[in-house]
Amino acid sequence: MSVRVVVADDQTLLRAGLRGIIETAPDLTVVGEAATGLEAVELVRAHRPDVVCMDIRMPDMDGLEATRLITSSCDARVLILTTFDLDEYVYAAMRGGASGFLLKDAPPQDLLTAIRVVAAGDALLAPTITKRLIRDFAARPLPPQRPRTPTLRGITERERQVLELVAEGLSNSEIADHLHIGPGTAKTHVGRLLTKLGARDRVQLVIIAYRAGLVTVA
Repeated sequence: MSVRVVVADDQTLLRAGLRGIIETAPDLTVVGEAATGLEAVELVRAHRPDVVCMDIRMPDMDGLEATRLITSSCDARVLILTTFDLDEYVYAAMRGGASGFLLKDAPPQDLLTAIRVVAAGDALLAPTITKRLIRDFAARPLPPQRPRTPTLRGITERERQVLELVAEGLSNSEIADHLHIGPGTAKTHVGRLLTKLGARDRVQLVIIAYRAGLVTVA
């Protein structure tokens, strides 16, 4: 089944370039283009895509607010297109429910891989980018009204082990090899963790693991 994608960026040439790259893949289909955050939200409501490639700085409504509205209202996953000098925006996007991050100057094949990964909810993106961002994000103080340490009550010891490995950036197959279990079993454990911890995807699982002290923030 083809992964349905919406491309949101206020630069016409960049949108066209992203569409051109995405449509080279037989398993990916662009179902809409948005020049503003508001257009992105409307397109998602109309077309129900699997993934939204989202720029941050756009008119009418920026990508941060659009990400929040999209992830809170449907199952579409958001892939943020970013640069290293926009970390503050990336943290806000993570709070808004973004599932992955990609540098705008990444090779075309990385974009295609990122879309597939986000659509599958299977692994973190670009370890050199995402791991650093998540560690910095997890180390920051939480707002006063939120609990400082997430509770892991209710998860089994095996699920705790899986959560630690997810936080290290391992994929399901790598977790299976590490724990000497089948890939399907690893996937089941991750799915149960998502449900028990109320996490939308693996990015949120990593944040929970860091904040719960399962992994040391370097």
